[in-house]
Amino acid sequence: MGAFLDKPKTEKHNAHGAGNGLRYGLSSMQGWRVEMEDAHTAVVGIPHGLDNWSFFAVYDGHAGSRVANYCSTHLLEHITTNEDFRAADKSGSALEPSVESVKTGIRTGFLKIDEYMRNFSDLRNGMDRSGSTAVGVMVSPTHMYFINCGDSRAVLCRNGQVCFSTQDHKPCNPVEKERIQNAGGSVMIQRVNGSPVSRALGDYDYKCVDGKGPTEQLVSPEPEVYEIVRAEEDEFVVLACDGIWDVMSNEELCEFVKSRLEVSDDLENVCNWVVDTCLHKGSRDNMSVVLVCFSNAPKVSEEAVKRDSELDKHLESRVEEIMQKSGEEGMPDLAHVMRILSAENIPNLPPGGGLAGKRHVIEAVYSRLNPHKDNDGASDEAEEGGSQGKLVEALRQMRVNHRGNYRQLLEEMLTSYRLAKVEGEESPADPAAAAASSNSDGGNPVAMQERDTEGGPAGLDSRNEDAGTKRSAENI
Repeated sequence: MGAFLDKPKTEKHNAHGAGNGLRYGLSSMQGWRVEMEDAHTAVVGIPHGLDNWSFFAVYDGHAGSRVANYCSTHLLEHITTNEDFRAADKSGSALEPSVESVKTGIRTGFLKIDEYMRNFSDLRNGMDRSGSTAVGVMVSPTHMYFINCGDSRAVLCRNGQVCFSTQDHKPCNPVEKERIQNAGGSVMIQRVNGSPVSRALGDYDYKCVDGKGPTEQLVSPEPEVYEIVRAEEDEFVVLACDGIWDVMSNEELCEFVKSRLEVSDDLENVCNWVVDTCLHKGSRDNMSVVLVCFSNAPKVSEEAVKRDSELDKHLESRVEEIMQKSGEEGMPDLAHVMRILSAENIPNLPPGGGLAGKRHVIEAVYSRLNPHKDNDGASDEAEEGGSQGKLVEALRQMRVNHRGNYRQLLEEMLTSYRLAKVEGEESPADPAAAAASSNSDGGNPVAMQERDTEGGPAGLDSRNEDAGTKRSAENI
């Protein structure tokens, strides 16, 4: 998870569809990560007699994509074919299965697929140590069943506001911490040997405590399932991995989506704007988002389209002016243009996205006026601090793997570097590469780790908790 590219991969995978009174669109981007480990599911019309039901999910893989990819194609099958879920049909009415039976069946499906994957040869023998979060929503004619296992997140927008969001599973959460300690673990820096989640599918290195059941391990595969009664005021649901939530709060993302739905009814485009904006805001992770719109979702407004067009023209004009003024001193780089614009009071920027939400417009003008300048689409911070980002990530991994005793390790690395210089050997050009090479032996997973605010490298965890917007399903 920790390795970064020199430039982000900004190609996107898209899909869209409609049915059962809803529309969906999705987008995923590899971004700065060396590998794409995200996956997704979008099914309108669930097999086995649930044609008027739909299922959507996002899977955020770590340490590889094996688990995420398998879950994206088989999790729904494990849910709908297990005995507990099939019993829901018998315990409910002819039109709607029993709510509690559906929730039980979903939980059983997660445990079943986790048990099933454990028998894969590459996962069993430790050749593959991957795991994955999972966040999803199952939509019936009368209910929405929100499903979460890990730190990806789902939000529901109703009446123009965030009315529900799933809760991230963090080792520092009281319930999670108690389970971890009961399994013999300890919470120290909010991480499991580099992974910040306390619930996930896969991750079998953390599911081998003798005498404990599958939901009592250091990392649990059990999802939390919330049922929400559908309402006419429901507008849309957003499912996204932490690469999105790292740089946007629940409210910011929903405000941004609402504003984009008012200027385009193409849900793929809206999702593309989300991942591009998050990249420009500084996200360095894989990014995936699924947008599910109901009949009451915001519609395209002529007034909003006009405002957005005027904003684009204003930005185009300002970029031209900035580059003309700088022409005598040489063509400015894109980061310089962005800094000037960010200091200005520009009206009607997309709420929740700000200037980053319009960077594609700025880049288009910049590239037209300066076609020979290579632009990688990164954020200003990333353009100026790529090596710094790599070093921070390497230090993060070092801190985990060596449990805080990294001062001696750094001294040894520095000594080796100096000796190499004296002897004329090649030394690592990138300090992050040197740090990362010391982390090849992760050791056994002993501790779940909680954020340490007292010491260690600053800025090692910028996760967004959004505690103020989380509401239980019972209150809706």
